[in-house]
Amino acid sequence: MQNRVSNKKAVIWLAILLLLFIAFSYLMTSPEEKRYSNYLSQSPSPSGVKAIFTYLESEKNSVEKWSQSPEMLPNKAENQILIMVGPYFIPDQEEMEAYQSFMEAGNTILLFKENPKGMFEVRTAPLEESVATDEEVTVVTDGEGKAHKAEIGSSIRLKANEKDEILIKDESGIIAFKRAFGKGQLIVSNSPNWMTNGSLLEQDHLSLVVSFINESKADSILFDEYSHGQENASKIGTLYPKWFLIFIVQGTLIIVMWLLLKGKRFGPILVSRNETVRFSDERVKALAAWYIRGKRYQDSLFIQADYVKLLMQEKWGIAYGKEWKDILPQLERKWKGLPASEITSFLEGLKNVLEKKQINKKEYLLWSKKLDRLRKEVEEG
Repeated sequence: MQNRVSNKKAVIWLAILLLLFIAFSYLMTSPEEKRYSNYLSQSPSPSGVKAIFTYLESEKNSVEKWSQSPEMLPNKAENQILIMVGPYFIPDQEEMEAYQSFMEAGNTILLFKENPKGMFEVRTAPLEESVATDEEVTVVTDGEGKAHKAEIGSSIRLKANEKDEILIKDESGIIAFKRAFGKGQLIVSNSPNWMTNGSLLEQDHLSLVVSFINESKADSILFDEYSHGQENASKIGTLYPKWFLIFIVQGTLIIVMWLLLKGKRFGPILVSRNETVRFSDERVKALAAWYIRGKRYQDSLFIQADYVKLLMQEKWGIAYGKEWKDILPQLERKWKGLPASEITSFLEGLKNVLEKKQINKKEYLLWSKKLDRLRKEVEEG
């Protein structure tokens, strides 16, 4: 027996040392450079948008990231603007309807995408190869005719409707426009590169971006991360650092081994039959038999009625001190399975039978059954 315990201890200590060695090796290894996808609000890389996110945090009251599905967006006017920069995919029908409901309620969506065709019924037109640009500096004009310098990397231009308000355009066509959706609006631009860390401070990109945001006059700003695939950001592997996960695995294994060493058993606790029988069923049966043999039906019924009263006070809030005849209004509200006329008849009959000095077995069984019905109603309701 001692040899077996010693072997168990040796295995446990060996496993602990092995896990500690793995953890130490991991912590001592220099982590690889983290790579970020484009247009993420937490990305400090040139293709991220952390700079504008941080800038708006310092300038506006409320700036947050939105990683939930569009169905969770508030469908009421909260004067919010949802900024979507370079969505990785075109939302499906239900998601598009959710985004549209968000705008119709009185909010704004600011969409930056090189080719937004397929989203919010935006139409586009390709440029001819001779005039297509590759992020060359060009002069654009705003709605008031003021000139700005910007880099346009998109080979398409937007097509606006008659009711749309053109915000930015160049010689080749429309760069950005605003469209009304119910009480809200959509602002769309084909130049997501203006928002990136590497280009935000180039040319007049920052002033153009801020002018789009100011168009909404929003009190709070949301950066949409759902369209970047961040809906899976809640996975445990991305929520916690790897060293913490290793620590959790180590701790779990150590606890399991310790429990095995202590001989802990798992499963239900089986109580001996003689305990449950002798101190529960037999006692109740013996007491019931004593009342029946002594024909103490009145005493038994009185005890049963008293118990039901206590139960009604606990479950239904009906005062225990009230007489049966005085609880009719409360009982009518609580006892759903019985008409009011039958409840009245029940209370009158119960009052009469309890006032009798002696009852026969037939009366006892009848009223005991009725009280038991009320007891079940109280316990289940």
